[in-house]
Amino acid sequence: MQEELRAFTEWVGEGRKLTQTGNLTLSDARTLVALLKTGDEIDPKIGDRVFRTKSSTELPGLNLIVEWAKATGLVRVVKGRLLPVKKAAPLLNDPKRLWEASFTALGKMSQALFPKNYWYSSLVGEEFALIWPALQRRLYGGPVPVADLRELAWQIASPYYEMRDPRAQRRMADQDIDRLLTVLARLGVVELTEETATLTPAAVTTVRRSLGEAAPGEPIYQIRVTLQGSADPVIWRRLLVSPGITLARLHHILVTAMGWQDSHLHLFRVGGVLYGQPSREWDLDVVDEGKTSLAEVLAQVRAAIEYEYDLGDSWRHDIVLEEILTAEEGVRYPVLMDGEGACPPEDVGGIGGYAYFRLVLADPEHDEHDEYVRWAGLDTAQKFDPAKFAVEAARRALASAG
Repeated sequence: MQEELRAFTEWVGEGRKLTQTGNLTLSDARTLVALLKTGDEIDPKIGDRVFRTKSSTELPGLNLIVEWAKATGLVRVVKGRLLPVKKAAPLLNDPKRLWEASFTALGKMSQALFPKNYWYSSLVGEEFALIWPALQRRLYGGPVPVADLRELAWQIASPYYEMRDPRAQRRMADQDIDRLLTVLARLGVVELTEETATLTPAAVTTVRRSLGEAAPGEPIYQIRVTLQGSADPVIWRRLLVSPGITLARLHHILVTAMGWQDSHLHLFRVGGVLYGQPSREWDLDVVDEGKTSLAEVLAQVRAAIEYEYDLGDSWRHDIVLEEILTAEEGVRYPVLMDGEGACPPEDVGGIGGYAYFRLVLADPEHDEHDEYVRWAGLDTAQKFDPAKFAVEAARRALASAG
């Protein structure tokens, strides 16, 4: 892909005129399809019919390179002309920097990677801003089955849409992920087999940096997360996390380690400042958690911040920085060290509701006993053990979630 970007930028030269709609002329597109070997077919023939290519936008392989060059900052559009960006010229002679810039630009590439047409809009493309970071986190953990990456993307994208034919949508979403993995392999981001995808060594370093994860020898935080008001037992988790991760990333780590389903709103409280996901639906003034690192709000040993999950049930957690350690070679963070206590059921009514839930389950003669057993999806009340924390299962969930 770097060679194609370099060749395209050199072809742009001092500038190329675009159409009134801001696209390459069809004449230039024909030249570039051959020059860059994009794999696009101009004027495709199906049976006895020839379907004339009317616009360069009908050539997805070429469009991918053009949009990638724009996103990487190699070229830009000015007054109907495609021009080279002079300050980006050194990138063309620096393979490492060009690769890193190309990789970083991927997050802006949803429309080129998953082009829309009159009859199809990609769910993966629509939710790429959420899917791409999640895929990076999952890949950062080591080799991943391709099927797991497809499932991860589907679980992120599908809840936002009502679908007449979910199976057809799932097939198309899987195809989009396969297409993305092929592009990543071309760029040298992953080594791809029929069954697994693995980050290349160069990509591990770049993804680590983009995720804010600690490199070997850098500081690592040991934190203890305790559910306020929990007792008999106190519900807590101890984790090793990188101080450079965002609070948005920490949220995903916390819900996975605790056992929450991540189906409710959440907030971080640091002094009198609230951190969360900015939204017009909020009545609260929140700082963007996606732009705030853990180190910015938690820097001293024994200092603490608060995390609230589900603003209705109000599950509040104390996060205490216990120690600042050193990241080890060969260890991927976060690491769940240990913990105690089962995660309460979602929507049980907060700490007070959880205490009542446990009381009812412990009393077979209680009027609501059978109702609560059914509500919790249990075969019997004995299936719920408030003291049990399946640490290995939680570690697997954390690894799968990235």
